[in-house]
Amino acid sequence: MSQVRVSLVIDRPIDEVFAFLSDMENNVKWRASQVDVLKTSPGSIRVGTTYRMVNRIFGRRLETEAEVVEYDPPRKCAIKDRSGRLPLKAQRIFEPVATGTRVTLILDAEPRGLLRVVEPFFRSLGTRRLKKDVARAKDLIESRAR
Repeated sequence: MSQVRVSLVIDRPIDEVFAFLSDMENNVKWRASQVDVLKTSPGSIRVGTTYRMVNRIFGRRLETEAEVVEYDPPRKCAIKDRSGRLPLKAQRIFEPVATGTRVTLILDAEPRGLLRVVEPFFRSLGTRRLKKDVARAKDLIESRAR
């Protein structure tokens, strides 16, 4: 199992940060690789909510199906890839702190085949990209409050 973990503080209340980051359709606003996200199940977000996600990775379009597997407002949400290409679980953990909200993003993947060999490279690249993405989310959420 390969894990990427990034954490930072967003200077906004936990309810506001959770509302924005737990709605996967907002990913296109702050995740550089996500070009489209569509909620494919009816109703409000909850365990079992499904999404169709389109990513652009190394210039290639990759479409996946994901499902919310944990949803505990305003503390945690997690999705899991249902398409089976690369078993992946993405968790978002929210903690109140004196200046706002600490957000921790954790990506757990199970590389298979050739991906196991290049896993250290992808983990390093994933960490760098996720740090940039989370910084973009922080700027976006904090600027919306101004």
